[in-house]
Amino acid sequence: MTPQLDSESVPRASGMPMLGLGTWQNDDEDQCAESVRTALETGYRHIDTAQAYGNEDAVGRGIAEADVDREDVFLATKVWISELSHDDVIESTEASLDKLGVDYVDLLYIHWPAREYDPEGTISAFNQLYDEGKIERFGVSNFEPDHVKQAREHAEMPVFANQVEMHPLLPQEDLREFAADTDLELVAYSPLARGQVFENDTIVDIAEAHDASPAQVSLAWLREKGVTAIPKATSEAHIQDNWESVGLELDAEEIDRIDAIEARDRRVHPDFAPDAW
Repeated sequence: MTPQLDSESVPRASGMPMLGLGTWQNDDEDQCAESVRTALETGYRHIDTAQAYGNEDAVGRGIAEADVDREDVFLATKVWISELSHDDVIESTEASLDKLGVDYVDLLYIHWPAREYDPEGTISAFNQLYDEGKIERFGVSNFEPDHVKQAREHAEMPVFANQVEMHPLLPQEDLREFAADTDLELVAYSPLARGQVFENDTIVDIAEAHDASPAQVSLAWLREKGVTAIPKATSEAHIQDNWESVGLELDAEEIDRIDAIEARDRRVHPDFAPDAW
């Protein structure tokens, strides 16, 4: 039987709920707003979006329509690679706040270290936004360790998190070791390998043993690794299924079996990705 879960059931990583709702490709305005509202009223308290997703208006609407106080929601968005000059960071973030209908975001990421990204100029804008109270935490996304080290040289506040693709088929051992050694949170996007975990025999077998779904097993594995997951979901059924991963505990032998999976499958590799990607 699934344990009774509420928002307090979700572990936190330095104040960030370790299960969130991802909204990539959720670009139908009504559907996006409804999925955000549903997730928050289910118990989620972490919502992730981005300028590039084109849905910040809908995400903001879903937050406003949910019976949850804004102060209880950990809200994250990302600055796109075309908006990374100092002035563009400021202007685009202010536009994001307007679309989201909020005075601040809990976490603002640099989406990729690409195109208009200049560590000094870009991060000086993040410093300004932090000083003005418009962002509470500074994050990076798709950064390799050298990028993080360079960002820290210019940041007046901690680099709080690095959001990267991570799942049992891309376990990111090196990034996890670096994060653990340098007080950096990891946030996993595409934590279900865009559906590929449903095809893996090890994950399916463990799921069947727990009367759980492969999605729940993958999300529980990430949590055991100390990684925050933001699975995308639009339907109420998938939002609920992912939510129930909070109550799933894997034993050491099951974790070892997942760690031993040899298959590797990176799902995100745009042409502007870092050279070491």
